[in-house]
Amino acid sequence: MRIGLLTEGGYPYVSGDARLWCDRLVRGLEQHEFDIYALSRSEHQEDEGWVPLPPQVDRVITAPLWTAEDDGVVYGRRARRRFAESYGELAAALCEGGVGEASGTGSVGSVGSTGSAKGSGEASGVEADRFASALYGLAELARDEGGLVGALRSETAVRALERACRAPGARQTAREARVPDLLAVAAHLERALRPLSLDWYEDDGLGAVDVCHAASGGPAALPGLLAHHFCGVPLLVTEYGVRLRTHYLADSDSPPAVRALLAAFHGRLATETYRRAAVVTPGNTHARRWQERCGADREKIRTVYPGMEAGHFAEVGESAECVDPDTLVWVGRVEPAKDLISLLHAFAEIRKEEPKTRLRIVGAPSGPEGAAYLGHCKALAAQLFPDEAEGLHAVGDNPVSFEEIGGPELPSAADAYGSGAVTVLSSVVEGFPISLVEAMFCARATVSTDVGAVVEVIGGTGLVVPPRNPKALAEACLTLLRDPERRERLGAAARARALELFTVEQNIAAFHGIYLDIVSRTPVRRVVLDGTGEPLPFAAPAEAHVPGRWTERSTRVVARGGPGWAAGPPVCATPPFAATEGAPG
Repeated sequence: MRIGLLTEGGYPYVSGDARLWCDRLVRGLEQHEFDIYALSRSEHQEDEGWVPLPPQVDRVITAPLWTAEDDGVVYGRRARRRFAESYGELAAALCEGGVGEASGTGSVGSVGSTGSAKGSGEASGVEADRFASALYGLAELARDEGGLVGALRSETAVRALERACRAPGARQTAREARVPDLLAVAAHLERALRPLSLDWYEDDGLGAVDVCHAASGGPAALPGLLAHHFCGVPLLVTEYGVRLRTHYLADSDSPPAVRALLAAFHGRLATETYRRAAVVTPGNTHARRWQERCGADREKIRTVYPGMEAGHFAEVGESAECVDPDTLVWVGRVEPAKDLISLLHAFAEIRKEEPKTRLRIVGAPSGPEGAAYLGHCKALAAQLFPDEAEGLHAVGDNPVSFEEIGGPELPSAADAYGSGAVTVLSSVVEGFPISLVEAMFCARATVSTDVGAVVEVIGGTGLVVPPRNPKALAEACLTLLRDPERRERLGAAARARALELFTVEQNIAAFHGIYLDIVSRTPVRRVVLDGTGEPLPFAAPAEAHVPGRWTERSTRVVARGGPGWAAGPPVCATPPFAATEGAPG
């Protein structure tokens, strides 16, 4: 089976999102062949290069989302009219009420744990079809004319957007859009729609794969939508973090009109992606609620938990020893969403009851904002423990330490979890809590805040408290610190649950089954005909499906972009199928 793996800012780049998950999936499914279609986010990401690729990756084709040269395509009168009609319809679909309306004005809170993404799934079928028709109309125009970049940057696009905002029936936030707002929205749409101009959608590209697997929603899924539209290739969408939710959380500083229009675009794109996908695989129930609210059919949804390497934590998990029964451990990226401030206040309460207790905060800051937050946390720790504040960077007589994995004290993540009796998570925003799963592999009892997929992951093997509640966090930690038998019992149950649900093997087996299920339900798209035009039902020999290498595999084909993308031609160092000695035929 040939899988077209679609990524955006991810695999195979060294600094890519979900890089480890994609790499484990590809390496674990060596019986299949993979073509990687990757959209990069920055020049720096491209300069860092790729991770080493396994032999089952036949080729990697990349294109930059961060830049696009003018394609130089000059439209004739008919093409200009087609563009104006399709782009005008797209703009009109965004200006009407429906997907993303409430959330586009910054109302994110109603979407969180309840899944009631107000406005994000209320588009009528007519509105959804209008958006889809416009989107595919632009894609067909790009295919016929050789690109869309210049047209999307033209004054025609801005004027079409303005007319849609001023049209009767446009919602209030759209009518309030000023010229700078319209220019900002048009520029964002041009970037988001760049995949429409790629030359990936032919029989020698995505049209040749059996399944398109988008590693996320949003831009990564857009090539899959076009492959389905042009070639009938089935689409599988995996979201371990819902891209629509990420957009809502990130787009908070723009003017209301810009937020509303962009939220409408991303909401309608998510709805169309879920509608066309053969299967949608969220990483947890929290993500599943978002997808259902955006129109995903429940019958298409199959939860597949992320897979993690349990072997890295086996030694600590199988040992019953606890290095320090009076130590709490926090592990993760240092950033405001992790709410270390509440954790430090909770720890101050814990120290009043149990003066011997220590807190190890293990992790590196996430960017400049994380570095500033780390400095603030260290200052607060010095303020809360003034008599013990000297040298807060090291483990010693100080109750709080700030450390990073890789030093002599904590050479690995397993050592970090093994250094304490209880692992704490204090986040106010969380997707899938990887640090909790790692602690579970290490057979550690946990205290967590009730955010994201925490309760689903823990499943009764740890204590859960409300977020931003230092008193409740302190009481839960004290409960486990004072009861070693309960800690041991919860830790053993946590390890058993993690080994059952969250291993790499479980993840790979699930996707292998989903691939086979999708292909078994997909009609044959490529029919071989004989000289008279009649189909040859057995034109592909049975040997083609036997595991093993019947011909010498070619050197990987690497190409970039499409028309107007400063792309180089595909490079193939050897003939694609050079016959080997003794090969059949």
